[in-house]
Amino acid sequence: MKRALAATAAIAGRELGSMFRLPVGWIVIALFAFLSGVVFVNVALTPGSPATLRYLFTTSAWLLIPIAPAVSMRLFSDETRSGTIESLRTAPVSDAQLVAGKFLGAATFLVLMLVPSLSLPLVLWLISSPAPDPGPMVSGYLGLVLVGMLYLAVGTLASALTSSQTLAFLGALMSLILVMLLATVVAERAGTTVGPWLLKLSVPRRMGEFARGLIDLRQVVFFVGVTVWLLVLATRVLEAARWR
Repeated sequence: MKRALAATAAIAGRELGSMFRLPVGWIVIALFAFLSGVVFVNVALTPGSPATLRYLFTTSAWLLIPIAPAVSMRLFSDETRSGTIESLRTAPVSDAQLVAGKFLGAATFLVLMLVPSLSLPLVLWLISSPAPDPGPMVSGYLGLVLVGMLYLAVGTLASALTSSQTLAFLGALMSLILVMLLATVVAERAGTTVGPWLLKLSVPRRMGEFARGLIDLRQVVFFVGVTVWLLVLATRVLEAARWR
């Protein structure tokens, strides 16, 4: 067990370090910081508006749609394209450890990406009277991490399916957009039988509960369960490729 955890941690550290050695990592961090800052200034700092980051959190669920695929697109596709995937397969690590390690590296990068935005609650705290409730802020960031992990799991699966980073990015991006459309436009027109089931796929709707300060265990189970399921699928894809 200790050896497996050490191998997974080593892969995660290697993946996290590679993201900071490439310009795309810094570009993603700067882009998210800029966009979240724009939303914050135009909504949360409006005179007379409530001292809350609720809209910032719900908007960030949409901002992560292109950002998460950009982070995850090279996890396996770049290894496959360059041929280094073969050396990883011959290493004493299982496919599950490989998927878990690369996903944890990307997830850690995502969490670090959110760190600059922690200055926004501080600014709101300093200029607001009365001071905002910290509960919705904590639950909002928890929701963002869960949403980001779900999006990264989609990108991990897409990256395992192709050797092209472009196709991995587009595959994850279009999959996320398709789910959003199913949970909004299609759900509204699907009637009372199918519509409620499609609404359950709405990530912004679930994120809205975290933004309001509500930490529902069912929502946490949904995000964690779907994330794990997608990672299991990515593991099966790698196993199938190994047999081929």
